[in-house]
Amino acid sequence: MPAPLSIDLRQRMITAYEAQEGSQRQLAKRFKVSLSFIRDLMRHYRGTGTVQPKPHGGGAVAKLGKEQLPIVAALVTAQPDAVLKELCERFAERTGVKVSVSTMQQAVCRLRLSVKKNTTCG
Repeated sequence: MPAPLSIDLRQRMITAYEAQEGSQRQLAKRFKVSLSFIRDLMRHYRGTGTVQPKPHGGGAVAKLGKEQLPIVAALVTAQPDAVLKELCERFAERTGVKVSVSTMQQAVCRLRLSVKKNTTCG
């Protein structure tokens, strides 16, 4: 997702609209944004009186954070020939948190470790 447009640009769009320098469609072309963006910006401005972008929604919380990486490192060190599925099972036994194979792969790569025969992390 791209970064929000600058407040300066948003303010210029509002100023142009209030000065009746064109329709919403014309302003969208002029500022190279979508018509729906202009509509949403106007609605947001009328409702709140500000052109500040809405706060970011957040996203999903990672199951394996920095706190859990030492656990993964210990599991790999204890049995370096374990496959990712086995690491997931051992991690769940140890912490009570189930993780997917892809999540475990990302954690192992983040630690710059390798498991089994696959040594590529990308």
